[in-house]
Amino acid sequence: MNDAVQPQILPSKEQIKSFPLFQNLAFEQIHVIHCLEQCLTWAEQLNTAAVLGFDSESKPIFNKGEVSTGPHLIQLATAQYAWLFQMNEETWTFLKPIFSNRDQIKVGFGLKNDAHLFRKKSVELNSVLELSKCFTSFGLTQPVGLKNAMALLFAVNFPKSKSVSTSNWAKKRLSPEQIRYAAADAYAPVLVFEELLQRGLLPKTIPNTSLKLRIRPNKSNKP
Repeated sequence: MNDAVQPQILPSKEQIKSFPLFQNLAFEQIHVIHCLEQCLTWAEQLNTAAVLGFDSESKPIFNKGEVSTGPHLIQLATAQYAWLFQMNEETWTFLKPIFSNRDQIKVGFGLKNDAHLFRKKSVELNSVLELSKCFTSFGLTQPVGLKNAMALLFAVNFPKSKSVSTSNWAKKRLSPEQIRYAAADAYAPVLVFEELLQRGLLPKTIPNTSLKLRIRPNKSNKP
């Protein structure tokens, strides 16, 4: 996502570099899931969450004409945990009801390609909110990427490593760097969503607006 051409309201690259680093979830709060048994361990929390941060990763394609077999990793997160699903047929079957559930909001950045890959897998995506388009109240008419969103809302530097983002997400054993990167890309959107919610800046067309109070029932939606 291109954040280069945006009004001055966004912090500059130099400013962002001076910000404190984003505090990701602790490693023990991140769970790499590779089998149905692990899925079922977390089924209740996943099925009852009002909002889930959402992203996916695929093994990069470098050859012309090559077709992606991804996504190979799907990330879901709440404010407390992140789950990294290494995809297989059983895991797809487990996750399908979550993605089709209209009573859960799935939030993320740059989800257009994810939606394309999911359609190829015959997975129905409902109640998905593209957060990059939720910054018009700031005077930002172009989509805002996750790094700029975190800088704007929280004055933190959200690192994005190209070497990690283009690494092999299909390998059986993910590196610690991959695990942290993947978890952050699902966890941070939850923080963005909640902050926009508290400031009353979510678009009127947000799916299932009636679910807002399930997210932070003891807080006001006003700034």
